[in-house]
Amino acid sequence: MNKSSINVIFAEQEHTKYAEQVCELIYQSALQRGTGIAKRSPEYITEKILGCKAVVALDGERLVGFSYIESWGHGDFVATSGLIVDPEYRHLGLAGRIKAKTFELARKKFPFAKIFSITTSLPVMKLNSRLGYKPVTFSELTQDEEFWQGCQGCKNYDILLRNDRRMCLCTGMLYDPKTPLVKHSRLAPYWMMLKNKIRKILHLK
Repeated sequence: MNKSSINVIFAEQEHTKYAEQVCELIYQSALQRGTGIAKRSPEYITEKILGCKAVVALDGERLVGFSYIESWGHGDFVATSGLIVDPEYRHLGLAGRIKAKTFELARKKFPFAKIFSITTSLPVMKLNSRLGYKPVTFSELTQDEEFWQGCQGCKNYDILLRNDRRMCLCTGMLYDPKTPLVKHSRLAPYWMMLKNKIRKILHLK
């Protein structure tokens, strides 16, 4: 396949036809990696597309990647979520292109908002670091109840509840537009994961 033929664009109304496929990709990705990705319904994905809050990657008419944004706390925070790539299109740098486009969308629609992500994926952490995100505690993220209720579909939700929503297996990362961009070390994501493991050993036993 020719990666130059893949278009990464802001989703429009015509792309709602891919909603069910997006949900299936999210589900299959969670199974393959054994991670706690919260389930999403076709209706939820359609809402994001119609609200101009999503990004799609297309190879011709084939959907090969997706991500979306959501605002919380009256627009003070924006979450980037649901980043997926078709397994046949991995290792082409596509995840980075989708992440960058989603970040562009968030900055365009909410220029003064703090942008955050919670993830168990090391590749996503590395992408976030390159965009200027830094690891933070959950207390620095939105406290909007609706956002955290969205974690109920994740298999690790009980861990989040047991820790009074202070930590889980996910790592929280935050981009603050008021903070100058700092070039992160390539080892930053690995150090981040190590610190998280230490915290979990101390608190989850």
